[in-house]
Amino acid sequence: MRPVDYLRLIALAAIWGASFLFMRIVAPVLGTLPTAFFRAFLAAIGLLVILLIMRASWDFRGKLKHCLVLGVINAGIPSAMYTAAAQVLPAGYSAIFNATTPMMGVLIGALFFAEGITATKAGGVLLGLLGVALLTRTGPVAFDTTLLWGALACLIATACYGFAGFLARRWLDQQGGLDSRLAAFGSTLGASLLLLPLFAVSAISQPPASWGGSTVWLSLAGLGFVCTAFAYVLYFRLLTDIGPVRSMTVTFLIPPFGVLWGALLLDEPLSWAYLYGGVLIGLALWLVVKPSAPAASNIESA
Repeated sequence: MRPVDYLRLIALAAIWGASFLFMRIVAPVLGTLPTAFFRAFLAAIGLLVILLIMRASWDFRGKLKHCLVLGVINAGIPSAMYTAAAQVLPAGYSAIFNATTPMMGVLIGALFFAEGITATKAGGVLLGLLGVALLTRTGPVAFDTTLLWGALACLIATACYGFAGFLARRWLDQQGGLDSRLAAFGSTLGASLLLLPLFAVSAISQPPASWGGSTVWLSLAGLGFVCTAFAYVLYFRLLTDIGPVRSMTVTFLIPPFGVLWGALLLDEPLSWAYLYGGVLIGLALWLVVKPSAPAASNIESA
C-alpha cells in the first residue's frame, strides 16, 4: 500500500467514526425517523451532485430496482436503527457495535446463503459476541433495558449489512456488474423513498419538540454529505486501489475514532470496558476477515 492509501484509510475511519458523533447530536433533538430520513436524502443529493460533476454514465443496466431494494436493507433500516440507538447510547458504543458487521456477515452467510464457515470464523463470531456482552455489562452506561434495546438496534443494523452484502453480490455483480457510484446513489435513493412516508407520518403525528439550531443542522449536513456521500466515494476509491480485503480493515479503525470523538466533543465518559470489549471485537474481526489457508488439495493441483 502507498502512503496515500494509508491516509485515505485513516481519513475514512475518522469520517465514519464521526457519523456516530453526529447522530448522537441530532437524533435526541429531531428524533429517529427525521434524522434517518434527512441523512439518506442529503446523501442522495450529495451523490447526485458528485455523479454530475464526474459525468458518470447513468446506465443502471436494468438494476435500478435492485439498487432501491438494497438501499432499504443496506441504508434505510440501518440508518433508522443507529439513530434510534443514538438516543440512548454513547457514540463509542455504537461505533464498537458497528465493528460486528463482518461477523454478522459470516452468520448470515451460513444461515441463509449456504456459505461455509470454518472453525476460525466460528470462533471469531463467538469472540465478537463476548466482546459485545462485556461492553454492555461493564461499560460506562448503566446496564438496563434501555441499553439492551440500543445494543439490539445496532446489531439489527449490522445484520442488515450482512444480508445486503450477499444480495449485492447476487443482484449487482452479475452480467458485468454495476458502477459502484450508481449503486451507492441508488441505495441512498431507495433509503430515502422508504423513510419519506415514515418521516411524514411521524412529523405530523409526533413532531419534534424542537427542530434544532445551527449545530443540529450542521451536524446533519456532515452526516449526510460527508459521512455518507463523500465517504462512499472515498471507500469505492479504496476498493479500486487496494482491494476489498485491505479496505475492510477500516472496520478496525472506526471504533477508536468513534470513542475519541465522543469523549473529546461530547464529554462522554471513558471506560476500560471500551478497551476490553473493543479488543475482543477487534480480534474477532481479524479472525473473520483474515484469508483462509489454501487447502492441501488445491496446492497439489497447482
